Amino acid sequence: MPTVDVNPDELRQLTGHDEKSDDELKEDMFGLGLEFEGETEDGDMQLEFAPDRLDRLSIEGVARSLRYQYGDDTGVYVPKTNDPDWTIEVDESVPDERPYVTGAIVRGVNLNEEALDSLIQLQEKLHATMGRKRAKGAIGIHDLTMLKGRDARSASERASGVSGSEATGGSEARRASGEAASQPASEDGSNSIRYVGVDPDGDRFVPLDSDAEMTPEEVLRAHPTGEKYADLVSEYDRYPAIYDDIGLFSFPPVINGRRTEVETESRDLFIELTGTDQWTIDKMCAIICYALDARGGTIEEVAVEYDDRTLVRPDFEVTTKTVTHDRIETLLGIEFTPDEVVELLARSGLSGDAEETEDGTVTYEVEIPPYRVDVLHPVDIVDDIGRAYGFNDLSPRYPDVGTVGGRHERSQLEDAAREVLVGLGFEDLLNFHMISEEENYERMRVEPETDVVGGGTPAAIKNPYSEDYTMLRTWALPSLMMVLENNTHRTYPQDLTEIGLAARVDESENTGVAEHRTVAGVLARHDASYEDAKARLQAVARNFDVGLETPPTEHPTFITGRAASVVIDGETVGVIGEIHPEVLVEHDLEVPVTGFEFRLDALE
Repeated sequence: MPTVDVNPDELRQLTGHDEKSDDELKEDMFGLGLEFEGETEDGDMQLEFAPDRLDRLSIEGVARSLRYQYGDDTGVYVPKTNDPDWTIEVDESVPDERPYVTGAIVRGVNLNEEALDSLIQLQEKLHATMGRKRAKGAIGIHDLTMLKGRDARSASERASGVSGSEATGGSEARRASGEAASQPASEDGSNSIRYVGVDPDGDRFVPLDSDAEMTPEEVLRAHPTGEKYADLVSEYDRYPAIYDDIGLFSFPPVINGRRTEVETESRDLFIELTGTDQWTIDKMCAIICYALDARGGTIEEVAVEYDDRTLVRPDFEVTTKTVTHDRIETLLGIEFTPDEVVELLARSGLSGDAEETEDGTVTYEVEIPPYRVDVLHPVDIVDDIGRAYGFNDLSPRYPDVGTVGGRHERSQLEDAAREVLVGLGFEDLLNFHMISEEENYERMRVEPETDVVGGGTPAAIKNPYSEDYTMLRTWALPSLMMVLENNTHRTYPQDLTEIGLAARVDESENTGVAEHRTVAGVLARHDASYEDAKARLQAVARNFDVGLETPPTEHPTFITGRAASVVIDGETVGVIGEIHPEVLVEHDLEVPVTGFEFRLDALE
């Protein structure tokens, strides 16, 4: 889970509650779902938070949530914005792989040392989570006073596709004279910067943490930050770049230029975000703007001009979702009056009014602020109401039903299979059901949408918060290989097993996804062989009194000639064999590994 460093004294200042002790703050934040994990050397609190609440990645967001919890703030808050004086022109030369841009201007922000550290932390945490390590979205924050706008171009000029070098005529002379001012570039006061694609060895600029001018290609080769993020753009024919009238000042998603570096003396900021998805970067931008608004900044809009449309950003649109009163009471197990629900919504930073339909059903049309990227379903609203009420204040009670609980037949089968495998010497594991496409397919030499065990079409997450967990796994063997990879420092033999969920897309299912329980096992040792794995599989079959056959087969994860299908009672349900050397090398394993996987329901 991500952690955020929070200075308790600054938190008391931002919440307006100087009387709160550290212990009281910890207890209040625990009620929000923020767990205290320890302290830094400087005495800051380290808080672990659920990755869905990205608005709490900074101390400003944590303080905002506490003020709602204390009742100091209520309802949806949307910062006021001034009309745009700046335009971001998106040139047709922008790389197709990173076509989207958004931005905002914040004036009059109070950036002391603590505020600047918080802004940097928020930027880094958003990069790591929602931005998927800058691959999906990257943030650049600049000192606005060091930018010089230029006249907005006509439509014909914009369609001409002027190259990056042509866009900076006379820039070297201006750079030499040190000219840099945020001032109107035309009679109507409009200022324009350009998001373009440039040649790798095109214009030069001085990147952050450097004193030398470099081309974008040189940055990727010779700058530490460039080397770290080179993989994001190195395959592009043209690199993303942002220019003002002086020249190149941002090389997203890699690094900003030193000319526009933000310092504690900076008061006016220009924020730009580029990425592969407009919604993602717009939401990241909104979260940053809310944090800077809490620091006294005034938000100013920016016009983003694409060839076919113009967007006014930041996007502070308030969305709505509907939830019924009955659903709230059923899920929380508490009886509320409509006025109580409206009050709890307001204390959650939401807004809603009760409406009664003709059939007597009470519903709430709930307004959701733009920084809340986690509210995807009415259940999320019910969760907010429960937290505002206080989950610790809920009274446990027995279910009002006349039945006796017991294990499901599937659970009984799982327990029986697990007991047999542990008895055969396996160590039982429980891994995440979420995985990445790389781990599930590429590192196992399996192609998606194939018929082999582990193939099939993945049930992928549309907007994952982490590139490590982007889909439901289609089989469990990759999870076991990842465990072996992380345990090369431990002694062998390592015999591991897992009974867990696997899934794939299946349009014939009502949900569109077919799920099943799968049994997987691996044996890692210096003398591991196909016969070792088959002997254990035969023992499992005997314990469950099922027929087992292992006809030869080919599977890309296993060595040709040392792999077989698992056929139970005449039905092919899995695969067994010796893991291919390429898979072992990929996982940094230096001992042979044999493995098997089959469907749990085959043992019924």
